[in-house]
Amino acid sequence: MTPFGDRMRKLRAERGITLKDMADGIGVSSAYLSALEHGKRGRPGWHLIQRILSFFNIIWDDAEEVVRLARISHPRIAIDTSGLSPKATELANRLADEIGRLDPSTLEDILNVLERKRQKPRT
Repeated sequence: MTPFGDRMRKLRAERGITLKDMADGIGVSSAYLSALEHGKRGRPGWHLIQRILSFFNIIWDDAEEVVRLARISHPRIAIDTSGLSPKATELANRLADEIGRLDPSTLEDILNVLERKRQKPRT
């Protein structure tokens, strides 16, 4: 499941909305919506995200968070390390090989390191 799919499932559960009702409400099939929630489809496009935000009546910061989750929810990614250091290529390949074996705590640690680096001002 992707971060976006997890959020959609939680929103539906919080509001007592079935997969079929949501799919009908945003104009997609329930099979497509299920595949999107489970990470078996690519991340949703802008227009679908807008229909989802409207369906749930999500605005402002909450809408920005849904858009952010959609952006980071592509279930199959490719990392182009051409032109980067050998260490960057090694990291990308090792992560691809090991990600399925990492426990949730380790995944959280890696995400925290990346978040700290993203927020640290570059000098």
